[in-house]
Amino acid sequence: MRRLFPVTDQTDDREWSLAELAAAYAYPEPGPGEPVAWVRANMVSTLDGAAQHDGRSQPISNATDMRIFGTLRALADVVVVGAETVRQEGYRPARARAEFAGLRKAAGQGPAPAIAVVTASLDLDFSLPLFTSPLVPTLILTGAAAAPDRIVAAEKAGGRVVVAGDGVGVEPARAVRALAELGYTRLLTEGGPRLLGQLVAAGVLDELCLTVSPMLTAGDAQRIAGGPSVAVPQRFALASLLEEAGFLFSRYCRS
Repeated sequence: MRRLFPVTDQTDDREWSLAELAAAYAYPEPGPGEPVAWVRANMVSTLDGAAQHDGRSQPISNATDMRIFGTLRALADVVVVGAETVRQEGYRPARARAEFAGLRKAAGQGPAPAIAVVTASLDLDFSLPLFTSPLVPTLILTGAAAAPDRIVAAEKAGGRVVVAGDGVGVEPARAVRALAELGYTRLLTEGGPRLLGQLVAAGVLDELCLTVSPMLTAGDAQRIAGGPSVAVPQRFALASLLEEAGFLFSRYCRS
């Protein structure tokens, strides 16, 4: 059966309220026998498939995309991000937002999500606020064979190291389990493309929130997901679609 999903637009020039966005992007409650953790990705892409321009996603985004970005963070227990994205985008700790305080309290969450950095080498600047002054200690997901001196440096800076792999790298399925065991069941990843590609290849991605930007960039920018291709393409189902000023804000869930 074919189903037509209506496109909700903003013809009245009214911004979607944060409450409306929070309701539209609420995490699903797990059913009996279903996995407890839910892994959501949030990415932006141009019409010609570029996930970045000049190495950053901001030039292809807009104000509404950033409102959704903030809402998705406010709904999450933890934001999982690759080390290269931390370096490229200048990641800072997630902040507490008064607009979502009641919602987070009702869901049993702390004032802000934790940030979890996926890194094999731990080649990170541990003097940055992301590690020295977060509301919630930053997690560092790495492998059992990570360099001991870098683990010591991370912990000395206030980070919490979580081993999620037997080698130097992180195994995505094991990372999801480790975070769930720590009480982080509403997972959000903001990339980068390499990390998203690993989550896709491991079959642990449950939902993709994709903003399609009405821009063309050409060039050789990365797609939203990189790395080796999967043997069989994974099918996701359209859950919702919003539109504003030519930007499409879609949600696809595992079918």
